[in-house]
Amino acid sequence: MGQIERIEKKLKEKIKKLGLDGFLFADDIAVFYLSGFKSTNAYIILTEKDNIFLTDGRYYLRAKEFFGQSYNWELKYLQTFKDLIKAVKELSIRKLGILTDKISYSFYKRLEEILKKEGIEIFPIEGFLNEFRMIKAPDELEKIKKAVEITELAFSNLLEFLKTHRNWESLKEKDLRKFLICQYLELGAEKESFPSIIASGKNSAVPHHETGEKRLRKGENLLIDTGCVYQGYCSDFTRTLFIGKNQNKELLRIYEIVREAYEEALNSVEVGKAVGEIDLIAREYINSKGYGKYFNHSTGHGVGIEIHEAPRVYKEEKIKISEGMVFTIEPGIYIPDIGGVRLENIIVVDKGKGRALQKFPLEPIII
Repeated sequence: MGQIERIEKKLKEKIKKLGLDGFLFADDIAVFYLSGFKSTNAYIILTEKDNIFLTDGRYYLRAKEFFGQSYNWELKYLQTFKDLIKAVKELSIRKLGILTDKISYSFYKRLEEILKKEGIEIFPIEGFLNEFRMIKAPDELEKIKKAVEITELAFSNLLEFLKTHRNWESLKEKDLRKFLICQYLELGAEKESFPSIIASGKNSAVPHHETGEKRLRKGENLLIDTGCVYQGYCSDFTRTLFIGKNQNKELLRIYEIVREAYEEALNSVEVGKAVGEIDLIAREYINSKGYGKYFNHSTGHGVGIEIHEAPRVYKEEKIKISEGMVFTIEPGIYIPDIGGVRLENIIVVDKGKGRALQKFPLEPIII
């Protein structure tokens, strides 16, 4: 099941505090988070007393079985848009909040226009669930840990494949992505959590390089940023490898700087500090080594149902670090026409400090 049981009281207190009679969740992410049910067409309406779940004929029977006799949910059949309007009206809602993070503008305007005619005022709210989603429940954390475990095993198998293959220049970046996808499926994951980034040589200087046709070459580095989804929760993991021993000395030096920046950032994690301080620590360290202008993204981001969610680990983020938060630390340095280095682990805030979920070492890997 979803997280509604854990946060229901606080969630409904927040709705009431905003002066709303009810709240509508209309995007797949929010619906899954609250209910645990996956659907491409489902809605949740919450009031002080009611938890209404609506979905169409493609999902209704599965939803009926999924929710069973749960006292928390009332299941309604959704045939047309009019059924959603009817459900809102039946609850005597006059002021309705709606989460706008993922819905389309056209959907919102259509809903607003129809509800206005019924005397119902709609209030768009962005990020309404962030404060709840940032703090992972034990069952959420276990799913993330399992996704991490699968990712590390897939990565280890990829390393073994590369070490035994040896004919590296016959391999393309996309061949390594295919290998990882097959590993994820074989090991029990649902899919990649994002299109894996396999960036070799100069391509590794592009933080979000699109994996392509370039072949691997001896003497080049290889940046692998990958992750999978397990029971709806994501992992995220980056390591930078070196193919052969004849490596660019500057990249080897950069690797050590990035690793040290990661350690500095991890050691700075402490409940009560602003999340942005983590980014500042990593950024200032890299800057002190003369590479500040080559670190061109945030130090990390929250991870959960989505691969990127709150909080953003960036210098301007004022949100306080809290027990149970989960986010990445992933400093990087990217030199155009030479290559880049990034190292990344997922961090959980546990007993007031940060702890990496990944177990794979950060020492340089030369294959």
